[in-house]
Amino acid sequence: MFLSMMAGVTLGVATKIYYDTNFFKLNRVEFQSNKIPDGTEFTILQISDLHNKVFRSNNEDLIRTVNKINANIVVITGDLIDRRTKNLKDVLYFIKNITTVHKKVFYVSGNHEWANPLCEKLLDGLEGRNVMILDNQNTKLVDGRIVINLAGVADVTMKQDNLKKALQGLNKEHFTLLLSHNPCVIKKTGASSVDLILSGHTHGGQVRIPLIGALIVPDQSLFPKYDKGAFNLGANRYLYIDSGLGTSRLPIRFLNQSQLSLIKITNNKKEGESNENIYFKI
Repeated sequence: MFLSMMAGVTLGVATKIYYDTNFFKLNRVEFQSNKIPDGTEFTILQISDLHNKVFRSNNEDLIRTVNKINANIVVITGDLIDRRTKNLKDVLYFIKNITTVHKKVFYVSGNHEWANPLCEKLLDGLEGRNVMILDNQNTKLVDGRIVINLAGVADVTMKQDNLKKALQGLNKEHFTLLLSHNPCVIKKTGASSVDLILSGHTHGGQVRIPLIGALIVPDQSLFPKYDKGAFNLGANRYLYIDSGLGTSRLPIRFLNQSQLSLIKITNNKKEGESNENIYFKI
């Protein structure tokens, strides 16, 4: 009886690991800000920490999902490849196919790109496929009455970041969105002027424990505070960490399904709207 129970538990855990690692979901989050005009919204599709993973048959399912989503912009928050990636064919095929549909794709680098000798070749490949690299740069996005300051920093872990340069010249009256692979950018001088930071890097711990969450993530201590999801930083500032699509080191996920995120920024919650999403008022 005991052995049968253990076999059942083992099979259940193994099935869950396989599912969470190899099937992705779309996570939806909504933020509110009085810097967004009434009656408007701005949507961002965030892709993070792919680590050169291929989801069945040349990532066709992932490409199809990304290309069906109607977002104002697509942002890639680092670690498209792994430090051990030897060939860029798969990741550049993915980028080529999503940029045929999405014309505003922005990218910041992660620690795995900088640790890989193919980093420069990857950056050239992204630019050649019409991806705008925002490492320590910023740009202004205008969509009707909406004006967004979009800034990005290169990876913090590898000390490639320059937040001061990334935020230089921005009008604080407009909503400021910062892309940073590593959420530890919140500790940097200048981060307090940002309305919303989108990060990755943590993978949500990859393996999560019921009632506890992540045991460890990169660059944080045991039982990390900033593991995945949305965090109120105070003073109308927020951090959102996408737990990503791929894996590193340990090639599994458990209770932490692979994901990409669709982030909506609005002024007000619409009357009668469902409460299924998480709402944060900025």
